Amino acid sequence: MGVWDLLLVGTVILLGLCGVLVPGVPGSWLVWAAIMWWALKDPRAVAWWLLVGATVALFLSQVVRWALPPRRLRASGATRRMGVYAGAGALLGFFLIPVVGAIPGFMAGIYLEERLRLGRHAEARAALRTAMRSGGSSVLAELFTCLLIAGAWLGLVIWG
Repeated sequence: MGVWDLLLVGTVILLGLCGVLVPGVPGSWLVWAAIMWWALKDPRAVAWWLLVGATVALFLSQVVRWALPPRRLRASGATRRMGVYAGAGALLGFFLIPVVGAIPGFMAGIYLEERLRLGRHAEARAALRTAMRSGGSSVLAELFTCLLIAGAWLGLVIWG
């Protein structure tokens, strides 16, 4: 695959990661489609194994999302700004503490946004708890899965 093709796949994956945070946008489908396109163009067997792994991981992520409460984040007072902070925190945490750092990073992003908005620790902590109960956990499950897939793809492109 050429550099431009890899940049295009990376851009679609990044759009998919952002799409996970926006209700109604098929973010995980964009990530999966980018991986599938890359696997079709890459002659190595590891590309197909990543596609199979991504398919299984996204299926399991959807099962987890169905088991968790439905997305009612907007009704609980979640804003787009909160989604940006949560997504940035998850991405930063994913790289600072490899892989598992996405979970505390996501929650730290929500907490930071609420702390800046509300000004007090107790209120920000209560808002974080409300956001996670109102659907933040299902968003986190989907985002974490997509981050795992994106990290695996990036690792294969760089070191593979």
